[in-house]
Amino acid sequence: MSDQNEVVEGYLELVATVREYVEEQMQLGFTELFEEEEEPESEFAQFDLEQLRNEAMGCERCELHQGRNTVVFGAGSESADLMFVGEAPGADEDDQGVPFVGRAGQLLTRIIEAMELKREDIYIANVIKCRPPGNRNPKPVEIESCEPFLLRQIELIKPKVICALGTFAAQTLLRTNQSISSLRGSFHDYHGCKLMATYHPAYLLRNPHGKRDVWEDMQKVMAELKT
Repeated sequence: MSDQNEVVEGYLELVATVREYVEEQMQLGFTELFEEEEEPESEFAQFDLEQLRNEAMGCERCELHQGRNTVVFGAGSESADLMFVGEAPGADEDDQGVPFVGRAGQLLTRIIEAMELKREDIYIANVIKCRPPGNRNPKPVEIESCEPFLLRQIELIKPKVICALGTFAAQTLLRTNQSISSLRGSFHDYHGCKLMATYHPAYLLRNPHGKRDVWEDMQKVMAELKT
């Protein structure tokens, strides 16, 4: 027991020494080592939404541009309180240039209407703006190339709540490997917005039992929107 006490005392002494050193350095004005680095300004920091859209439409930053029919930038209200973010466009979206218009999109529309909202009331976008071949998961380099567009969309729209649809969108936005089942059900902080992760509508088409969980998540979103 005496050995344990010695370890604890040594640890506390070390903490006190470090604290004294830090306080002394800050009193002398050496604060730069203890300040968080500011993130570099985005290359899109001065773009409005229309300029951002035009930039995205001609984007060739990664290999996805080679096989796309069109860029799926986003759609909805530019002053929306609620923003849905999915993974990437599918075949229907690639044809029409609008996010979530296939079967999964139709289910999302029904979810939105059950929330007593309309698609034109909210904003819908994806992490990736171009369809990956065969609907594969986007590669890290594709995310790195495309995510700045999404971040600027969020900065401009300033939603009160972001809803990440599915594992990939949630993990990408939150920088985590946690499963969607562990991420859903509670709010997370994302660039100053509250983010709710939930199952993707495509998952619900294959697993209808998940609809109850999604509705529970949407009820929390609706309550937050009313605060």
